[in-house]
Amino acid sequence: MTMDEKGLMYNYKVLLPTAGIGSRVSNQSNNLNKGLIGIDNKPVLSHIVEKFHPNVEFVVALGHGANYVKQYFEIVYPERKFTFVNIENYVGEGTGLGLTVNTCKQYLQCPFVFVSNDTIFEEQLYFDEITYNWLGYSPIQAGKDYRSLLLDDDGNVIKLNDKVEDSKDFSYIGICGIKDYEDFWKYMDSDESLTMGESFGIEKMLQSEINFNSVKFTWYDTGNEKSLHQAKKQLKSKNQPNILEKDNEAIWFANNKTIKFSTDKKFISDRVKRTEYLKNYVPNIIDTSDNFYTYDFIEGEVFSKKVTGKRFEYLLSWLDDFWKPIQLTHSEEKEFQHGCEEFYGSKTFKRLNLYYEKFNNKDVDEIVNDNKLPPLIDVFKRLDMSWLADGVPSIFHGDLHFENILVNKTNDGLPFSLLDWRQNFDGVYEYGDLYYDLAKLYHGLIISHDFINKNHYDYNRELNTVYYDFHRKNTNIECEKILQNYVEVNDLDWKKVKVITALIFLNIAGLHHYPYCHLLYYLGRVMLTEETR
Repeated sequence: MTMDEKGLMYNYKVLLPTAGIGSRVSNQSNNLNKGLIGIDNKPVLSHIVEKFHPNVEFVVALGHGANYVKQYFEIVYPERKFTFVNIENYVGEGTGLGLTVNTCKQYLQCPFVFVSNDTIFEEQLYFDEITYNWLGYSPIQAGKDYRSLLLDDDGNVIKLNDKVEDSKDFSYIGICGIKDYEDFWKYMDSDESLTMGESFGIEKMLQSEINFNSVKFTWYDTGNEKSLHQAKKQLKSKNQPNILEKDNEAIWFANNKTIKFSTDKKFISDRVKRTEYLKNYVPNIIDTSDNFYTYDFIEGEVFSKKVTGKRFEYLLSWLDDFWKPIQLTHSEEKEFQHGCEEFYGSKTFKRLNLYYEKFNNKDVDEIVNDNKLPPLIDVFKRLDMSWLADGVPSIFHGDLHFENILVNKTNDGLPFSLLDWRQNFDGVYEYGDLYYDLAKLYHGLIISHDFINKNHYDYNRELNTVYYDFHRKNTNIECEKILQNYVEVNDLDWKKVKVITALIFLNIAGLHHYPYCHLLYYLGRVMLTEETR
């Protein structure tokens, strides 16, 4: 039993099982726990947790991706109470939801709500106590995909049915309230319950004439590929930024925080370290763990939603103050140039190998948009690396495109906040190459994230013939001319910006999804070939 700050008593807990591997959404979960799949830039788990009062205790069953789930709850909701239960056997023979539920028994000797970690609903569950048993349902017909509820005229549950072909009864949505917990645990004490889950105990209670009411919910299922895609589409807010999904990292928004996640611990620690040098140009990090850091949510809009030629000119003038030049000694200058060579050369080859292996492509001569292209390795032989590595050392961001530039609404002296900065430049935190930031701006003017999210691009391949095309914004074409003028007025090399931009497309191709990965690869390849003729 828990008590809130007003002295209100809560006689129940919430059981949230997250142990399963999520095999039905394996293409979407990027090897994470399926509860961390983002819906409207917020993990499913947050959609669930935030529907309950902050003072209600959660019992969270951990299995697949346990470390990330535990870190997520602790860093995003430090004010909430979680009891974590490790499920050692969560995959393979003899495992199942029932085993997970039974493993949590000792922590649930009280009324409790069971909620599946792939169930999103709109209703707030801020009740003080569970006064009766109930099962949550959706008026959507269960069909063959879901268990169904047979109800009487008063909404009492007559039967919880198995999945059957073309059932026309209401769908049971994987959420229920158990008041008579002692009866529930008595019936769950059976080997048959291990694979069936909570439904086994509920069925036995119904057979024993223990009453269950029904509660209707506005429901979004995220438990299979089709329903997950529909939920992402239905729950997408108008003002959310366009964040392209990656395999091993994510940005989420929950509990008035921005959360950055990466499977790479050094990536996170380096990001945090770089804030010492970027100072108030980036948000102030409030908490960090091995794989996460958070900062307070900043009111504003990404620059891509505000861009005009005049505003872009203003942004460049503001960035003049950010791009502070760094004076290097002769030996430091040599190290910097060597770092540029590694960054633009060796790193690119590593990323290209990742792309080739991941998407089963090869570096051969091909026909791309009706033009014959030589292998990339031959193009790189024409590239003057000493010219390319002659960079300009300065304070830098490292991923400077319009989705990472926030137009502040609550102006604390700065019109912009720079988000999602790069963790280092070839291992250096203090400075990097100004040309890299300029090229990142240019790459964002060529490819618009919101157009990619709307699939406004084409990619087709037949044998060794490739065709690609993509939409561009007129305002971005205008800004490209402004950027070129800015570069030339500041006695910088526009050709170098274009070459590095081509390398950026080649570098990020292996980090993105099919077929967008191929668009990036061939776009970078065409640009690099044209600039090295």
